[in-house]
Amino acid sequence: MWFAGVDVGSISAESVIVDEEGRVVGQAIGATGADSAAAAGRTFAEALEQAGLEPSQIGRVVSTGYGRERVSFAHDKITEITCHGRGALHLFPEARTVIDIGGQDSKAIRVDERGRVMSFQMNDKCAAGTGRFLEVMARILGLELGELGEMSARSRNPVTLASACTVWAQADVIQHLNDKVPVEDIAAGVNQAMAARMAILANSIGIEQDVCMTGGVAKNQGVLAALEKQLGTRIRRPKRHDPQLAGAIGAALFAQERLNGGPT
Repeated sequence: MWFAGVDVGSISAESVIVDEEGRVVGQAIGATGADSAAAAGRTFAEALEQAGLEPSQIGRVVSTGYGRERVSFAHDKITEITCHGRGALHLFPEARTVIDIGGQDSKAIRVDERGRVMSFQMNDKCAAGTGRFLEVMARILGLELGELGEMSARSRNPVTLASACTVWAQADVIQHLNDKVPVEDIAAGVNQAMAARMAILANSIGIEQDVCMTGGVAKNQGVLAALEKQLGTRIRRPKRHDPQLAGAIGAALFAQERLNGGPT
C-alpha cells in the first residue's frame, strides 16, 4: 500500500508518495501557476511515474497548503501548519522548532515528540520575510535566486538595509548599487535582513532544540548562516530530500495514519 501528500502553495506545488514504512518513493515539485488544480494533478502524476505506480495503487491522498481545497482527488484536507510540523519531525526526529520559509509566507512552529503543533506564528501578510523578498532583491542585483547565498559568502563588509519593508529595502539596494557597493556585500545584507525578520518570528514562539529549517529558502546558505547567528544555535536542514517537500511529506504520513486508523 502507498500513500500520497499534495502540498499546493501560491508559488509551487509538491507531491510525495510514501510506502507503508513512511519512506519516500516518489516526489515532484512544480510551479503552481494560474491553475492550482492542474498543478496538483501534474505533480501527483510525476510522483506516481517516479514511483512506478498507478493512481489505483494509492490507498489515500491528503492535500495541504493554500490550494488544498482544489485537489479534487484528495480524501482529506489538512492545514499546512499541521503538515509542516509532521513532515519536519519525520525528517528530523529530534526537531522541536521548525522554521519554514516559502514563496509567500513564513512560519515558526513548535512541535512535540509526535509532531503535534504546540505553538506557531505565521507571516502571510507582508512579502518581507518570505521567498518573494529574496526574488525581488536577486532580480535587482542581476542574480539568479540560487546565487544569493553563494554570493553573500564572499562578502567582507555586508551592508545594513534601512528597512525590512520590501518596497523600501528595494530602494536601499538600488542606492547601494548606484554607490558602487560590491554586489556580494549587498547580497549579504539582503540575507541578513531576511534572517533578522525570521529571528523575530521564531523567538516569538520560544526556541526549543533541535531547530530545523524547511521550505525553499532553506537552500540559501547565506540566510541559514545569518539566522544561526541571530538565534545563537545550529539549524539543521534536510539533505536527503528537498526542503520544499516537508509539507507534502507530512500530508502523506497523515494519509498513511488515517487509512490505518492511527493518530491524526
